[in-house]
Amino acid sequence: MGSQLIKTIPFDALLIACVLAVSCAGVSSAAPVERGKLLFLRCASCHDISDDSSAKIGPNLAGVYGRRAGSLPGYAYSSAMKSQTFSWNADMLDRWLARPADLVPGTAMAFAGIDKKADREALIAYLRKPLK
Repeated sequence: MGSQLIKTIPFDALLIACVLAVSCAGVSSAAPVERGKLLFLRCASCHDISDDSSAKIGPNLAGVYGRRAGSLPGYAYSSAMKSQTFSWNADMLDRWLARPADLVPGTAMAFAGIDKKADREALIAYLRKPLK
């Protein structure tokens, strides 16, 4: 039964789950930015965060903190996201990461959300960190 379950899970999802389980096991007391960097692995298949790359499936998240929602030039946002007037701050990112479709009904982002507040806070700390 266990081997059948593994066969039905996409390899990349399984790999990310394993990396997160091992990586996050001993970092609960680590600096939030470092923990957020590990948690960003969940996002990295769809988003990049380097200032020298373009969008993947989702928009590039470099400099997202403080940016108006749906405003990255050249990215084809959904109508729902383009109609938003807020900027990404800690509160809005927390709400988005908790349940994207609750914050922006009609969003094209297929992501259920992150339940743990501490995980969202660490990820936000990482997204706020200036690029080097």
